[in-house]
Amino acid sequence: MFISRFRVNTARPGARRLLSSPQAMHAAVMSSFPHLLPSDTPQPDAPRVLWRLDQRARAEVLLYIVSPDRPDLTHLVEQAGWPAVAGPENPGWQTRPYAPLLDRLTAGDRWAFRLTANPVHTIRRKEGEPRKLTAHLTPIHQMGWLLDEERQERLGFRVCEKPADRRLLPEGTTHHKRPHPGDRYELAIRDTRSLSFDKSRGSGGRRDKPVTVVTVTFEGRLEVTDPDALRRALTQGIGRARAYGCGLLTLSPLTQPAQKIP
Repeated sequence: MFISRFRVNTARPGARRLLSSPQAMHAAVMSSFPHLLPSDTPQPDAPRVLWRLDQRARAEVLLYIVSPDRPDLTHLVEQAGWPAVAGPENPGWQTRPYAPLLDRLTAGDRWAFRLTANPVHTIRRKEGEPRKLTAHLTPIHQMGWLLDEERQERLGFRVCEKPADRRLLPEGTTHHKRPHPGDRYELAIRDTRSLSFDKSRGSGGRRDKPVTVVTVTFEGRLEVTDPDALRRALTQGIGRARAYGCGLLTLSPLTQPAQKIP
């Protein structure tokens, strides 16, 4: 497994086209692997290509890729990077083996994490109608999706709780008479976006209905409960819409002061 980072040159027209369409970005990412064909479907339990865009400032957008094989991002450098300054020593992106991090995961260890996900649930508007998949739209429900005990157990971690003396109220804040998870847990929502884009179908120019994906970027701290399950989450992704930049969980050492979420 490998993890790669590519800084997007937001001034280039090619970059703006990729950033405006998760479908186009997915195609560009998958083109980084010569042996993969567009028709290839990953096996359910196999490591897969995952990607995520992190926007730290208006002109600082980073593309992260986790993949079973080392990628060649030359085409991305040409379309959306700085090709004039790329060279053998600095091709325009960084790739490192992922195994050292995966191998050091141990139950009880704590890490800072970042995850962009597509929190969804099923609803039935009328009796007798089939259940419909829909996105969580409020922060309390989006956090609740990640904090679900069964989901965390399946993913091999639990989100850390804040010490009692750092909570606004002993039982946490309230929201419509319900506990608000944002004051109890080391968890924050950094970004929420609703992406709508066309998905081409076939070569005749026909198009499906526009695809809409609600993405939420979480940051916080977690404790490892099942290292093998967490390794699967890190290499297979979390939740839906993984082809559209969701599902990639990344970890970093806890180097920040205890009172801050990284």
